[in-house]
Amino acid sequence: MRVVLQRTGPANVKVDGEVTGAIDKGYVLLVGITHSDSEEDVSYVAKKISNLRLWEDEEGKMNNSILEVGGDILSVSQFTLYGDTAKGRRPSFIDAARPEQAEPLWILFNEKLKEQGLNVETGVFGAMMDVELVNDGPVTIIVESK
Repeated sequence: MRVVLQRTGPANVKVDGEVTGAIDKGYVLLVGITHSDSEEDVSYVAKKISNLRLWEDEEGKMNNSILEVGGDILSVSQFTLYGDTAKGRRPSFIDAARPEQAEPLWILFNEKLKEQGLNVETGVFGAMMDVELVNDGPVTIIVESK
C-alpha cells in the first residue's frame, strides 16, 4: 500500500463537476493499492497516518498529529501510484491491484481512519476526478506499508 499524504488547507474532489468530498484543513491522501496488500497493511497505514506528527505546536515544531489539531481527511483512490516507468515512455500499471481487490481495501482503509477518530471525505473509486487543494507548508509525505 502506498499513500501520498499532503497537508492542506481547503481541499475538495469533484466528479463530473459535483463535489463528492471537501475539507477545510487536514490531509489529502492519494491511495494506491497493490496485489499483495491485505487488511493488515490497511490497518498499519491508517494508524500511522492518524498519529504522524506533521502539525506545528506552539513553538513551531511539527509535534502534533491530525487528531490533535482537529483536521480531516480527503481520501482519493489512485492506482497510478503503482505506475512503473522503468521501460519505455508509457507507464506500466501491472503492480496496481485490480479494482475488485483495490476498492474493498480502499473502503476498509477509510473506515479504519474513521475508527481512529477522523472525519473522512472521499472521491469516487474508479471515477475521473478533479482534486483541488491548498498545500500547507508544503508538507508531502509518502507512507508505505512494506
